[in-house]
Amino acid sequence: MGRTRGTWNTKGTWLAGAALAAVLALTGYAVLAGGDEDTDTPSKGGTTPSASAPGPSATYAPPDDWTEPEQWAALPRGKRTDERGSQVGFPHTTEGAVAAAVAFNTVRIEGGRDTVDEQLRIYYSYVSKADRSGAHAEEIELAANQTDKSMRQEMGVPVGGPLPPGAYVRNSVIGYKIVNASDDEVSVWLLSLTAQKAGETAKESVEYTRILNGVAWEDGDWRLSGAATQRAMGDAQKNEPKIVAPGDAAFNEAGWTAIREAS
Repeated sequence: MGRTRGTWNTKGTWLAGAALAAVLALTGYAVLAGGDEDTDTPSKGGTTPSASAPGPSATYAPPDDWTEPEQWAALPRGKRTDERGSQVGFPHTTEGAVAAAVAFNTVRIEGGRDTVDEQLRIYYSYVSKADRSGAHAEEIELAANQTDKSMRQEMGVPVGGPLPPGAYVRNSVIGYKIVNASDDEVSVWLLSLTAQKAGETAKESVEYTRILNGVAWEDGDWRLSGAATQRAMGDAQKNEPKIVAPGDAAFNEAGWTAIREAS
């Protein structure tokens, strides 16, 4: 993950944002490493040399003026919520695949919900069965525990137990750019806004990130797929869209589609 210019003013807030990016990368590690193969122990950020898909990267501060995005989409919602509280049951369409990928990357860490809760929710709700194993679930839980501890330390909040009132780390997807699409497989760049506060009176800090997801149709829904992500990497890395927010003229030049809230 690289950073050239951003809106966070302290080392602590930047490292907290890096920890959130690690949350999103953990599941990607398990997917790209494969479901049942032997793998190296993941690093603190959850990756190994074999898990080389582009992880979340943050490099951007938005301009003061506003340029209307040329492309907007109201993505479909899932038909139901599963037992872990995840939205599932997305349409068997390209926009349904993108909507599922958005759901994979929507993170809420606040109150009594910590990094481990969110990472395991994403893993069990959304990862392809071919990419799951007991060993990887254990690795994800261990790495998420360390990420949660590091994030809390850098935010200056207690390690363990509920976060203080008003403290949170949230990731919301605000744009996308499709790499490849077929009936049963879609790869997509996702543009996200990460927001973090250490408490009710703390100033909110924000950062923009970009990540690649490959999803495949499996058992009546879209799933995060290591094979689909690997197949997309060559095309995706040839033309990585710049990290630019909706409202920046460069957002249109980069080919992003902005996301409207579905009704």
